[in-house]
Amino acid sequence: MIVNDVNRNDLDQVAAAYRELFFAANGGSLGLFTAIQRLRAVHGKIFHPLDKLGLKVYSQHSDGLNLSTLIDIFRMEENSCLLGTDAARDGVDIPGRSLRLIVFDRVPWPRPAILNKARQELFGRKTYTDMLTKIKLTQAFGRLIRSKTDKGIFILLDPGMPTRLLTAFPKEAVITRCNLEDAINEVKTFLNP
Repeated sequence: MIVNDVNRNDLDQVAAAYRELFFAANGGSLGLFTAIQRLRAVHGKIFHPLDKLGLKVYSQHSDGLNLSTLIDIFRMEENSCLLGTDAARDGVDIPGRSLRLIVFDRVPWPRPAILNKARQELFGRKTYTDMLTKIKLTQAFGRLIRSKTDKGIFILLDPGMPTRLLTAFPKEAVITRCNLEDAINEVKTFLNP
């Protein structure tokens, strides 16, 4: 799902979306971020409200534990939540109900680094940028379904997601653009029948 009514640049709106989606899923949620600063800001806004509701929120770059330890804890606690950046997006294996919802804060465009600029000149700016972004989206989505019995929902909080990047997702994936309220209702219905 692509949520179209959350301003990705307003961290209060982004944090509120994470909080409500994580609560609707009753945990089992991985929150992915494109920047550490954004992750820390959202963590600070959702940690206490979700803790009061009985949901533990762990966070890369905030909890003082290494990512491997955080992932082990998240894997064992079926109803906890984990916030992370690219290391949590790539190569994490959490089958079963411990991971049933992924929320990504925005389209993971490549950073404007010298090496990326040189490659854009070589391959074409849009072609290279789209290729890298699709790989990141595919990696993120791939965390969700790790076995035949897994089910889950992937949500992107970025109304600016270009249609041309939707090929990053499996053909079987149902992709909808909706408002946050509809996304929350879908999470409740699909993940907590």
